[in-house]
Amino acid sequence: MDKKDNKSESMEYALVRGEIKSGHGVASGKGKDERYPEGTLKQQFKYFLERGLDLSNYFMGTINLDISPCSYEIKKPKYTYKGLVYMPDPETKEDHLQIPNMLELILPKIKGLEYGVSVDIALKKDQLDIIDN
Repeated sequence: MDKKDNKSESMEYALVRGEIKSGHGVASGKGKDERYPEGTLKQQFKYFLERGLDLSNYFMGTINLDISPCSYEIKKPKYTYKGLVYMPDPETKEDHLQIPNMLELILPKIKGLEYGVSVDIALKKDQLDIIDN
């Protein structure tokens, strides 16, 4: 699978390739935004936990995966994966444009992940559409 053809399919999963990119640093708090000194994920932690999603074993930031030229659309969100696709509410991130070809992933800490690395991820097709652009 090369960058021009970064999507393949199975019955249940879409496999997509993307490149890890830097983000705004708001989710992790590394962006030094004084409104979110500890990061937005840490601030939301208790609200996720109250709804049954325990993020204790996850890195408190997002991995930004550029899946260009594809984009995505969330169809039926669930939190059954070992990794999660995170879609911030656009109304709460008015200063940060959500790029349609950038998946934000919440994952456990993984050694070797760094900006510029290409990775493949499998996404359940009933939960998320990968759109060829």
